[in-house]
Order: sequence, then structure tokens, then C-alpha cells
Amino acid sequence: MQSASAWWMDHHSRTNNKIKADLEPPCHCAGEPYKRPHVLEIRGINMDGIAVGLSKGHVVSKRKLAARPSQRKGKLGKRVKVIRDLIRDVVGSAPYEKRLMELLKVGRDKRALKLAKRKLGTHLRGKKKREEMGNLLRKMSRKAAPHA
Repeated sequence: MQSASAWWMDHHSRTNNKIKADLEPPCHCAGEPYKRPHVLEIRGINMDGIAVGLSKGHVVSKRKLAARPSQRKGKLGKRVKVIRDLIRDVVGSAPYEKRLMELLKVGRDKRALKLAKRKLGTHLRGKKKREEMGNLLRKMSRKAAPHA
């Protein structure tokens, strides 16, 4: 009677040998060096019409699907960008955004992130806001530099 671990090792090596046998070339003297199949071919993307094996399945051609509206979700359009920029110019910044800019001016980036995180709720939103305020500061300093 085999122990459970010995049985497992024996079974595992037999299974691996089966897979290795499927990957081995039928004959080493074919003239070309053996090339292992691509991972996608192994996983069934390149099917050969056989019911069993690593590349089993009915042979089909991949359909080219039209892009769905959900795939462009979150991308900023030109019109929306212009509108947001106009609103930002007219309305200005919120008080916490002004404080963020002050912190960034003095080089307290980590403190600015902590403030943004607290006001906006998540780390990712805070990082995005800190980056946005930094860009706004750079833009303002570029505008001010040529006149000075």
C-alpha cells in the first residue's frame, strides 16, 4: 500500500509526462528544430478539430467585433474638456484646492495628498487631484514667467 504523498507524486509525474508527450515532436529527425506551441495555442485558441487534447475544439475563425460604447467610457471628449476648462476659469478653485496648491508650492507633497485623500475619499482620487493641482500650478507659473 502506497502512502498518500507517494501516490500523489507518482500521479503528478504521470500527468506531467502526458502533457510533455503532447508537446514533444513526433520525430526529431524532421529537419526543423522543435518549436513549442504558443501559450494561446495550448489553451485552445488555435483549435484543430479534435475532441481531446490540449488544442481540442471545433475550428472557428475569430469574429471582428465593432467597438461598444462602454469601451470608451471615461475618455474625455473635446467638447467636455473645453466646457470644464471654461468653468474652471470662471468659477476658480474650491477652498481645499487653494490649500492644496499652497502645500504644493511649499513642497509638502505628502501633506497635500493626505488632505486630498481626506476631502475626496480615496487614495486614487487624492493622487489624481494632487496631480491636477500640480499641473495647474505649473500652467500658472508658465503664464506668469514671460511677463516677469
